[in-house]
This record gives sequence, structure tokens and C-alpha cells, in this order.
Amino acid sequence: MSRYKVLVDSSVWIEYFKLGNIPMLDFLLTEDLVCTNDLILTELVPSLTHQKRNDIIVSLRSLELIPLRINWQGIQHVQYLNILNGINKVGIPDLIILQQTIDEKISLFTFDKHFSLMKGHLEFELISSRFF
Repeated sequence: MSRYKVLVDSSVWIEYFKLGNIPMLDFLLTEDLVCTNDLILTELVPSLTHQKRNDIIVSLRSLELIPLRINWQGIQHVQYLNILNGINKVGIPDLIILQQTIDEKISLFTFDKHFSLMKGHLEFELISSRFF
């Protein structure tokens, strides 16, 4: 198994469940590069449970789970840098995802635009385009 991992944000999964075809995600899944965390699962699983999509839940739970180690002071600092750079209204869940991406040195695949904005003043690997 490769040491290179990609944390796939819920924004990508939601689009994938609707369209069923995101070539980059298909590639990452085929190559066993996708990982997840409990925050992303918590954003997805309740709705999938309601929709009785147990097949998807089982698949998501089979992905490598990266434990969350929340560094609140680090998150506060990132939010401070965001404010300094005119980036407002980034939610705590996305800051936790960003912190994990940086701390674990993994890539982030997301469609949320504010991650692209934060890339201007923070160092992390971002996959963000819908077109591949």
C-alpha cells in the first residue's frame, strides 16, 4: 500500500453519490489512495442511513480511517490567518479537516472553494478541480 493518501472531503462524496462519475475519485479509489476520518463520516453517514444506503456506508467504513488529533491552538491560528487574508466564515469542521491534512501530510480532495483560498497562505496539498 502506498504511503501517499488523499483525504476526500464530503463535498466530493456528495457529488459522487449524485453523479456516480468523478474520474479522479474513481482513480484514487482504484489505486487504494483514499482515506477518511470520523468527521467526514459523521457528515455523510446519517443521511446515507436515512436513505437506506448501507452499501455505501459499508464501503466508506472500509476506507483507511485517519484518527483525528485536534490542535485547537493551531486551528485558532489558521482562522486568525484566514481573517488577516480576508477569508471569513470558514467553519470549524473544515478547519479540523485542514489541520489534519497539514499535520498528517496527506492531500485533500475537495470542491469547497474556501480551501483554494486558504491555499494562498497555508502550505498543504490540494486537489480541487471538478474536471480531470
